[in-house]
Amino acid sequence: MSERVPGRNPFEPSFEQLPETLPIFPLSGVLLLPGGKLPLNIFEPRYLAMIFDALAGHRMIGMVQPMQPGGYAGDGLPSGDGPPKVHRIGCAGRIVSFNETEDGRLLLALSGVCRFEVVRELEPAHGGYRRVSSLFSPYRADLDHAEEQITLDRERLMAALAAFFRARNLSTDWDAVKQAADANLVTSLSMVLPFGPAEKQALLEAADSSARAKLLVAFLEMNAYGPSTETPPKRAN
Repeated sequence: MSERVPGRNPFEPSFEQLPETLPIFPLSGVLLLPGGKLPLNIFEPRYLAMIFDALAGHRMIGMVQPMQPGGYAGDGLPSGDGPPKVHRIGCAGRIVSFNETEDGRLLLALSGVCRFEVVRELEPAHGGYRRVSSLFSPYRADLDHAEEQITLDRERLMAALAAFFRARNLSTDWDAVKQAADANLVTSLSMVLPFGPAEKQALLEAADSSARAKLLVAFLEMNAYGPSTETPPKRAN
């Protein structure tokens, strides 16, 4: 049996338990990060089959983005040039809960485990969903996300976030935002904020949480103030 780090969630896989073959769910504009929680609404037959197979095994699926934004690369049956291409980097998520609906859907909660690199795409599974050969070793440190130290200019982040929300006419629970730990805040904001697919992919591929925090602030400022500034403009009195 694999040794586990004291204090670690006993349900979280060790590095040795990460699967070499991983089913993938390609979805544009959707980001899963290690330590993050992602709700999913599954209704297409091939992805229902994927979830049932995952639940019978390692309970993990890979969230990836299609190379062409604007939808999902759902075609698991190669034709012509093959199924739509997906980005090389994704994030594996573990199914931590699910509920069945009366109309035949599954409502899932995924917990982000570790990023992975797509080595090559395999033949579709019997249910028609796509599978890849996955490489986790470049991102082994993702498994220690709970202990990761993060460098964050929180004051600048909060100012950029407030400006972003004003510009987009959005609202949030500011008390919850202020009370969130730095790493959790960066992960949650990166996942839920309405950035484009390219920005989401850049946040996923950031070297670590500190690099992701800097990128998050940059995206917030660029969307709120425009692309020309290193520091936010002064507010008018």
